[in-house]
Amino acid sequence: MSELTTEEVWRAVLGELQLQVPKPMFETWLKRTKGISYNDSTFIVGAPTPFAVAWLERRQYHAIQTIVGKVTRLPLEVQFQVLGDRESGGEDPYSEERWLDPYSEESEEPRAVYTSVARPKLNLKYTFDSFVIGSSNQFAYNAARAVADAPGDSWNPLFLYSGVGLGKTHLLHAIGHVCASRGKSTRYVTSEQFTNEFISSISTRTTEEFRQRYRSLEVLLIDDVQFLSGKEQTHESFFHTFNDLHTSGNQVVISSDRPPHGLTLLEDRLRSRFQWGLTADIQVPDLETRMAILSSKSQDMGVRVDDSVIELIAKRVRRSVRDLEGSLNRMVAESQLMNVPITMQSATRILEDASPEDSRRSISPEDILEAVAVYYGLEPNVLIARGRTRKVSHARQVAMYLLTYELEMSPTQVGRFLGGRDHATIIHGAGKINGRINEDIHLRQDVLNIKEEMFTQLM
Repeated sequence: MSELTTEEVWRAVLGELQLQVPKPMFETWLKRTKGISYNDSTFIVGAPTPFAVAWLERRQYHAIQTIVGKVTRLPLEVQFQVLGDRESGGEDPYSEERWLDPYSEESEEPRAVYTSVARPKLNLKYTFDSFVIGSSNQFAYNAARAVADAPGDSWNPLFLYSGVGLGKTHLLHAIGHVCASRGKSTRYVTSEQFTNEFISSISTRTTEEFRQRYRSLEVLLIDDVQFLSGKEQTHESFFHTFNDLHTSGNQVVISSDRPPHGLTLLEDRLRSRFQWGLTADIQVPDLETRMAILSSKSQDMGVRVDDSVIELIAKRVRRSVRDLEGSLNRMVAESQLMNVPITMQSATRILEDASPEDSRRSISPEDILEAVAVYYGLEPNVLIARGRTRKVSHARQVAMYLLTYELEMSPTQVGRFLGGRDHATIIHGAGKINGRINEDIHLRQDVLNIKEEMFTQLM
């Protein structure tokens, strides 16, 4: 056995994980974990809550097992358990140093220094540092980061799409901050602003100035392009602006509430150009990401919120980041105005007073099983049986992934639903799909198609 103590091993493991995992995720889920003990076969890790244990099993099992093996040089199985109050040391997760201001000299993000060009109108809060990364937005984040690091050289155009309040505007601003800080002439504009500027240039006979202003840019960020619909002259102007920038090797980043093929009111030639580069979607964040977002927001506000309240909000508010932050803001406002603490009782009351999110029927495990089976041309009972053909095994792993990450079922629950499989099998299967989904574009599209069909059936 290695001569390292349990504490030394776990300290080394956390150091490695800190380099691999986004900071908000590390702060929320890993920082308060503890190495409890290990022997020749098993390494036991403690986490402060049952929910944290479930998250570690789902999200970090393989990474932790690999790093533990590398540190100890032993092929150890990793097990997780809940820490008692004494073991956790009563650590306050909010007593640590505050996250760095994205524009401070200590931040990982470059300070926004705009010298050679006029400072674009960008939200100072919308940076890559402040963007909380999860499985629902990892692909879009990576694409945005690549474009910001090498505008015009990576993906051009980059087309981001998602529902309302999921972070596409945040990513546009983040790209703008990095590009402008490096001296690139950058402009962020909504499609409505572009339209208004174009109309104004016609009325004031300054269309040449308008053309020059946009076509001389190195980076153009245009938000909510779907609102260009039905404006023929604006279409024409944007078409030529896009062509000039693209031909010159300058970067165009576009956001919309739907993919390019869904913009049926835009001209075909525009839609086809939007698909020249890379299209990246942002899905509704999963439970862990929602909790990390709320933890990040509460720390930014300098407000202490119990983990139980954060978990309650994250479970009740599912549609968008904007809704999450709005719910937290209401609770903080009441707490400060009434000089009362935020409690489970007050949080529950405020959430119940809010408008109901959605009247459609909730998705059940049976819905997911049937949707996956239909998509792959199988019978649902085949996925529960012990068949191990390549097609069946792949479909079953997709079902494991959706049950784990969409319904937020524990590995034990998923295993029980899928014919009594053990939790290690579920962790492996769901983890395999989760690890490939941001790299394998065909797999990602399959999963998106299954989810779209599933939600359509429930409307």
